[in-house]
Amino acid sequence: MKRFLAPLLSTLVFALALPAQAQLLPNAGAGAPVSSNTLDRIVAVVNEDVVLQSELDNAVRSVQQQYASQPGQLPPLNVLQQQVLDRLILMKLQLQKADDQGVHVSDAQVDQAVAQVAQQNKMSPDQLRSEVEHTGQDFGSFRQQLADQLTVQQLHQSVVHDSVSVTDSEIDNLLNSPTYKAGEIHLAHIQISIPSGADAAAIQAAAAKAEQALDAIKGGIDFHAAAIRYSDAPDALDGGDLGWRRMDEIPPAFADTVANMKSGDVSSALRGPTGFHIIKLVGQREPSKQIVTEYHARQILLKPSELMTADQVEQKAQELYDQIANKHADFAKLAKDNSKDDTTANVGGDMGWFAQQAWGAAVAQQLSQLKDNEVSKPFQAGDGNWDILQLLGTRQSDLTSQMARDQARQAIGNRKAEQAYEDFLRDLRANAYIQVLVPELRDDTNTPAGAGKTS
Repeated sequence: MKRFLAPLLSTLVFALALPAQAQLLPNAGAGAPVSSNTLDRIVAVVNEDVVLQSELDNAVRSVQQQYASQPGQLPPLNVLQQQVLDRLILMKLQLQKADDQGVHVSDAQVDQAVAQVAQQNKMSPDQLRSEVEHTGQDFGSFRQQLADQLTVQQLHQSVVHDSVSVTDSEIDNLLNSPTYKAGEIHLAHIQISIPSGADAAAIQAAAAKAEQALDAIKGGIDFHAAAIRYSDAPDALDGGDLGWRRMDEIPPAFADTVANMKSGDVSSALRGPTGFHIIKLVGQREPSKQIVTEYHARQILLKPSELMTADQVEQKAQELYDQIANKHADFAKLAKDNSKDDTTANVGGDMGWFAQQAWGAAVAQQLSQLKDNEVSKPFQAGDGNWDILQLLGTRQSDLTSQMARDQARQAIGNRKAEQAYEDFLRDLRANAYIQVLVPELRDDTNTPAGAGKTS
């Protein structure tokens, strides 16, 4: 639940610990070869799919490698195995649903993801491949992990796309709410889920586990380590870190509690729709005014067509520029007569006031080089287009209010998306056939919400 529903590829930003972190992906270890001296076995059945012991062992090993310098933060091995197994199960359920809905990713998308991971780690794709293979991991399996992450990301987008909308009245209500507070806070959490349709005994067991986690924290255990040990949220193995978020992104059920906390405070066990939550306020920061430079400009945009080749477009742009620069022709009239931009041609090419990047990188670069009333030389604006730009002026604008509305819209949307996907996952598990075949890997008190038909 990082940033509650942050893009899943964010989990792929890993520096020198790349192989261990890569194997932390829910599908970690899938496809890894099994020793000829080891008899692999099925540890769980997930609908028509299975989780193999080799998958579980490799995924657990990767977590242990990640925390090699801090092994004390990991829970006992059986608890760690249960947590990792649950990740594997949840990933398989999502991939099955994606396949049912025809959600797939192309080789080109995976290639792009590989390039992105390589760039984030300051490597070339070939260097990334060598680094992965140097650790003994098959690069094909690594690519498959990326493909699975991309598939789940697309599944998430398809689930929330039609179910999440934000109205202006909702934004107004949020900004005018007495509980609304600007600024950002850094949170971490521990989640003890209650299965869908749980009876009183299951609720009591979850409450007891939450109190056990609180007692451990009061006893001196680091919150990060407590999250790894007790939380059953998807981000448990990341220490429950939710990162920085705006105050208005906090679920309403917890907003009042968080508003009264100070940095370093840990809440009591809070009952929410899906279980019990323990929240730590890691830090907070005040909002700053959003002052930006805005530009007022006009343009003459020329595009290739059936009647004009790319070379002719370039020549025409040069001719128009010469008329403006040498003959002092009226820029607005030339724009109205020649520009092919439907939004500005009829108003003499006037683009209004806008932020530097609003019209793309090519225009932004020209703006940074122009003085007031200066006209740019013709420049390429992409897709064979040529543009001539005149800077009319600049101003400093306080966009704090507008950005507050934009952020409120995003916060409401994120909150709705979070709830929508959480409900989706609960239903997915509730209607799935999940059978854990190894008795010591079963733990009803550590089963995420919507545990499905698990046995």
